[in-house]
Amino acid sequence: MTALLNYAKASPDSYRAMQQFSQYTHHLQLEPELLELVRVRASQINHCAFCVDMHSLDARAAGETEQRLYAVAAWEEAPFFTARERAALAWTEAVTRLADGPVSETLYRATLEQFGEKEIVDLTLAIIAINGWNRLAGVFRTEAGHYRPASRAKSA
Repeated sequence: MTALLNYAKASPDSYRAMQQFSQYTHHLQLEPELLELVRVRASQINHCAFCVDMHSLDARAAGETEQRLYAVAAWEEAPFFTARERAALAWTEAVTRLADGPVSETLYRATLEQFGEKEIVDLTLAIIAINGWNRLAGVFRTEAGHYRPASRAKSA
């Protein structure tokens, strides 16, 4: 797929604002490994190859196993995830697919049991950030395959 537009170059101020928001979510007091799983899952749902590639590489660089990364797409059936990770992945799906209907109160309460009020807000902000990146990269067809984890500070 050929990129349509380099959005960072076309609108550097907007890109910087998005980067600042994203960087904030990288410093939340949630487990970095859990956040990478969330970013991978949202990116899968949104069909963002660039972001799936990026966050899979980041997760592997942080020590995540290939087995768990392969299973993120089928997390409900896979035995490799903790109750907290399962709650985060379920919440990710509900927030990412909000157009399908509101988040159920049952899911909210189950997620709240694992995260608490501040953490569920922080988790939601992290999901909002990756959904924003998915839309930018997807709409403008950012090409996958060039990202390297060492360049994290330069990429979003």
